[in-house]
Amino acid sequence: MNDIVLLSYSQIVPDESGDTMAKDNKTNAMRKLDSMKIPYTEYYYEVTEGMTGLDTARLLGQEPQRVFKTLVTEGRSGEHYVFLIPVAEELDLKKAAAAVGEKSVAMLKSKDLLGLTGYIHGGCSPIGMKKLFCTVLHSSASDFETIIFSGGKRGFQICLSPADLKKVVPYRFADIIRT
Repeated sequence: MNDIVLLSYSQIVPDESGDTMAKDNKTNAMRKLDSMKIPYTEYYYEVTEGMTGLDTARLLGQEPQRVFKTLVTEGRSGEHYVFLIPVAEELDLKKAAAAVGEKSVAMLKSKDLLGLTGYIHGGCSPIGMKKLFCTVLHSSASDFETIIFSGGKRGFQICLSPADLKKVVPYRFADIIRT
């Protein structure tokens, strides 16, 4: 079983070898939150091949409805959009398109993700992307005091209130998952 290291935003803790994690281990998302003095909690864990969002929720001891994945799409217009949905759910592309006023949206190809956002597949955070994109958070997030999402690197998660997320990334709530 993988070990989880739970940190508050101001802590530095020893890693598996006993070495202290340096502040330069912070991701763009974490640096952005730090610069805005927004408190958050970090989760670090070892990523294994084939690990899914459900595996991450299980590993963190969280209900899958509270752990969100970040999905990047491209609209028919050529604009890009970011959607956050619970890890156990699937994005409904028709609902997603309607939420952003597009005729249709398609998932961005993994090979295009790094160049567009600065993040890789499995480590894409809505915070700290190269550009601020129109962002939609599934409406179920409003049911939780805090939600968990990628910290901007595989094996890094951030726990933050939806209200504090909105201070960094303007978003709107919408029903964007398949039913």
